[in-house]
Amino acid sequence: MLRSFSSSFVTTVITTVVIFTGIQEVVAQVRQSTNYRIQSESINSGGGFSSSTNYTQQSTVGEVGTGASNSTTYSLRAGYQQMNEVYIALTGGSNISLLPTLGGITGGTSNGSTTVTVTTDNLAGYSLTFSASSNPAMQKGADSIANYAPAGGAPDFTFITAVGAALFGFSPEGVDIVARYKDNGSACNTGSGNVTLACWEGISTSATTIANRTSANHPSGSTSTVRFRVGIGANAAKPNGTYVATTTLTALPL
Repeated sequence: MLRSFSSSFVTTVITTVVIFTGIQEVVAQVRQSTNYRIQSESINSGGGFSSSTNYTQQSTVGEVGTGASNSTTYSLRAGYQQMNEVYIALTGGSNISLLPTLGGITGGTSNGSTTVTVTTDNLAGYSLTFSASSNPAMQKGADSIANYAPAGGAPDFTFITAVGAALFGFSPEGVDIVARYKDNGSACNTGSGNVTLACWEGISTSATTIANRTSANHPSGSTSTVRFRVGIGANAAKPNGTYVATTTLTALPL
């Protein structure tokens, strides 16, 4: 008697789209406290803000030597009415194939990661956000793998896959990771640690801030790693094929 056996395999792929926000004009502060931030200051004899239905004007009286000037070695915008150009760059990021390929019946855990670096001379710093292009994020035609859902309000310290479930989640790491993804060694959104492969949750289509800082980091930059995981429980019976999630990382000046 002949018996035939068939196996189904689930392959998961993440396409990471990195958005470079380019050069943006913002103003760096010259004085600040916990309650205020003065972006620029001037000693002059008059001027200020004025507006009508046709115009809005910021002016000064008494400043000298103001305006734009350039050479091969410098670019100067003198006077407090001159906008300061701030540099911000986002580098790295790549398409990821989560490994290993999983059996649709036997299940298991598949992992991958991407790393990006944000560099800015903005004295106010930057924020790094993360989002998915679809909900659920991981899809294959009409089939999908559910977004990971933490048990409480904070991310789960460990990735938990129940029997019969198939879940896709992420965990960020890095020097500028926000408090939500920090841990005390056993729980997330508390403490100052950043344990590798800890603090998991699902990817939203809304932008989620995963890292920020309130100071410049040029020229060294700050590196953040986003780790991805698909967990398939025993007897989940997911249809075989390649499931794809498209995610976006965006760096913006504060």
